Amino acid sequence: MELYLDCAATTKMSRRAIDAMLPYMDEIYGNPSSLYSIGQRAKEALEKARERVAACIGAKAREIYFTSGGSESDNQAIVSAAINGAKKGKKHIVSTAFEHHAVLHTLKKLEKQGYEVTLLPVGSNGIVKVSDVENAIRDDTCLVTIMYANNEIGTIQPIREIGEICRAKGAVFHTDAVQAAGHIPIDVVKDNIDMLSISAHKFHGPRGTGALYVRQGIALNSLIEGGAQERGKRAGTENLAGIMGMTVALEDAVSEIDTVGKSIAESRDRLIAGLRKIPYSSLNGDEKNRLPGNVSFCFEGIEGESLLLMLDDMGISASSGSACTSGSLDPSHVLLAIGRVHEVAHGSLRLTMDRPLTDEELQYTVDSVKSVVERLRSMSPLWHDLEKGKRAHIFKEFEA
Repeated sequence: MELYLDCAATTKMSRRAIDAMLPYMDEIYGNPSSLYSIGQRAKEALEKARERVAACIGAKAREIYFTSGGSESDNQAIVSAAINGAKKGKKHIVSTAFEHHAVLHTLKKLEKQGYEVTLLPVGSNGIVKVSDVENAIRDDTCLVTIMYANNEIGTIQPIREIGEICRAKGAVFHTDAVQAAGHIPIDVVKDNIDMLSISAHKFHGPRGTGALYVRQGIALNSLIEGGAQERGKRAGTENLAGIMGMTVALEDAVSEIDTVGKSIAESRDRLIAGLRKIPYSSLNGDEKNRLPGNVSFCFEGIEGESLLLMLDDMGISASSGSACTSGSLDPSHVLLAIGRVHEVAHGSLRLTMDRPLTDEELQYTVDSVKSVVERLRSMSPLWHDLEKGKRAHIFKEFEA
């Protein structure tokens, strides 16, 4: 059996997204900036796509800027808010310790430029406290940037409440919604969001295509210079084919949130229940307040890399965390942020689904993980010490 369970890393493009792209690689290949008819046909499609993407998140068309993906969108949003804040004497930024590195690395760069960054802790449940956000905002806070849903453990943050506080205190609120868009309902107006990042390949669209929502009235600064595209805020000829694929993929994903999302969540819960039967294992993050397709576990006495390679031999594609840091030997900063110690953070597994699993697939996944964990523990000196009582277990034998 072959199972792809790493949809948080990327998803396979849908047939409808591919079909939507093809005409813009062949028939309507003009540059949207050109004045002649084939260029204007491309321009018309581009602006229609902007309207359609905006409608999926409750925004206005003129508030959508097309980018290369989530990392670019995060960078442009954060840098823009920082520049705008500095003009008013505000150089303080609030974020969390378990953001995606596209956010954290940008914040580190800004720190070197004289900005002060407060990284809020997250509880063992992987959810930031609204009160912590409120207490962290100061008179000189120019930006609060907190992800909508975590990319590793899938926990959903109290975005609407955070946005309300930011609005009341006059701080710009950005959210990295790369994992959330297309998987849970988003309304930028109701959620009090000022800027929001999305990436197409997380919901069956093409890689290298994304969007940034910027609420009307907030100044956006360019990261890329050289042309007047995207109303002068993002130079470079638009990737029209990619944009059309993203538009269709996002519309399809949003339309299925209530139906398919519920079925995926049922598979998630059954998978969690099955993996909990493995002794000395623990779910990472809140059990219910998480993305429909995300299951993240830590297992004592094993190394995550070996777990992934052995699962791959059994036909299961999985990950230990973010694909953006898969080459790192360090334990996940997300798992450390929720209080996991190094030795168990190394033994993590993330399974992420884009569809409900069959009974057979669910059982095969649970059996495979159990088999590999048992095999790895049988070869582990650390596990032998735990079993002989030379070391104390970190988890209970069976977590509640």
